[in-house]
This record gives sequence, structure tokens and C-alpha cells, in this order.
Amino acid sequence: MSLLGAGEIRSLLEEHGLAARRSLGQNFVADPALVERIAALADVGPARPALEIGPGLGSLTLALAARGGTVLAVELDDGLASLLPETLERHLGADAARVAVLHGDALRLDWPAVLADHGGADDTWTVVANLPYNVAVPVIIRLLARAPQVGRLVVMVQHEVADRLAAEPGGRTIGVPTIKIGWYASVRLLTTVPPEVFIPRPRVQSAVVSIDRRDPPSGTIEAASVFELVDRAYGQRRKMLRSTLGGAVPTEAFAVAGIDPTTRPEQLDVADWARLAQAVAAVAGDPAS
Repeated sequence: MSLLGAGEIRSLLEEHGLAARRSLGQNFVADPALVERIAALADVGPARPALEIGPGLGSLTLALAARGGTVLAVELDDGLASLLPETLERHLGADAARVAVLHGDALRLDWPAVLADHGGADDTWTVVANLPYNVAVPVIIRLLARAPQVGRLVVMVQHEVADRLAAEPGGRTIGVPTIKIGWYASVRLLTTVPPEVFIPRPRVQSAVVSIDRRDPPSGTIEAASVFELVDRAYGQRRKMLRSTLGGAVPTEAFAVAGIDPTTRPEQLDVADWARLAQAVAAVAGDPAS
């Protein structure tokens, strides 16, 4: 089975009157070795179905299918969604039947229902994708929050985004995405990707990250309660917590949580935020705390 190279990608775009759409953050991977490596890092196969968001022309899709498992490819772009089955059949032959192409928006789909329709009841899915830069974080959070069947994500994102997702407390890169994704999963940077492997070539470097689902840091407080505090604090991240959270966090809650109210938000990790939200509930007398 052959994979897509730069020449075929350009030919497909020209033949079908297509072009990368900036509004959708499209950049097509034109390096067969890279997509093979990503598929290998994801470790998908017959027992591990793959969910691909934004397959584009099918560069990564073919590498995933070559590993022998089923692939669900979700594409928003009308033209690309129509072209992809033809490309898959030309490269895969009868094995193209293992790839289902779904025309839809990853930010609107009912993921539990979609994955139930395309897999077994006990399947644990791995998301493998070259995510458009402009929607990468919302897509990742939505999948973690709403699709319990997704156990792992191996995704290519803008390097700056990768740094934020994998950030540790105390640095300048930690932020709201770090904490929200950290509630559901651990993040690890796997490899960097130069702009030369894309058509068109972006102005920034990319990186591949592994996002592995884990239990949340608290089983007694809801994510929404934690995220409300995080959003509020990071709205003015240079200020102390007692200034940004004063109306939402009683003074005694800081003491219960063991958090200095003069701390700034970037000093806290996800466990700290969970502890603070739990302390707020305890001080308020919420029996769920």
C-alpha cells in the first residue's frame, strides 16, 4: 500500500479544484515517514480502533489503516469528505471497507452515540489526528469530557499549544487548557514537527503529544465547579487569587485547601484547583463535599 506524498497531494488538489482553507486551519501532511511514525506512536491496530479528526486528503488515514484496525475519519470540509473514499479505495482496495468516513463537525457531534454506532460496546478508541490549529484545544476538551470511549489521544498541534498542554506550574505557558485537559488526562510531548512537511507550509512548528486518560484528581467535586474557578482566576492571571477569586472563594476556604491567597493562578496544578473547589463546597456546607 502506498501513502500520499507531496506530488500526489498537489495533483489531487489541482484535479478536484480544492485548496487548503485557512478558515478551517487546513495544512495537509505530505511526509509518508511522519504519518507512519505517528500511527506507530498511537499503537492502533485490530484491537485498538482509531478515530481521526480532520483527515483531509487521507495522508494519516492510510497510515492508520495500514496497521490493520478500523478507522473512523470525521471530516468537516464538504469537498474533502466527498473525495476521501475515492482516495482510500484507490490506495487500499478492499481494505478501504475498514475505514468509515463521516461528514460532520467534531465540535457538534454526539460522540458517545457516534462511537457506539461505529464500534463494539467495549471498544476503547484512540484519537489520532493532525488537528487544525484553530480548534485543537476545544476538540480535545470536548472528546475528553463527552466521549468516555476515548482512552487516548495522539495528536499533532501547533508547538505553542503543545507547550501549553504539557506545562508545569510556575511557568509562563501554563493556562486554562493545561488545567482543563489535566483534569481528565496526562499530557506528554512526543516529537516536534517542522513546517516543511505540510502543504501549504505553516509559519510555525508543530508537535505531537500523547494525551492519556486518567481518573480526575477528585471524585467528590464536579469538573464544572473547578473550571469556574480556573476561568475566573486566569481572566486576570497577573493578580493574586484573593483578588480574582474573592467573591467566589471565602477566606477560610483558602486555609482549608492549604493554598496561600496571595498565590497567582499559574502556581497551581490541577490537584490544587480541585482541592480549592472542594474547600469552597465544604465551607458552604455542601453535603457532596
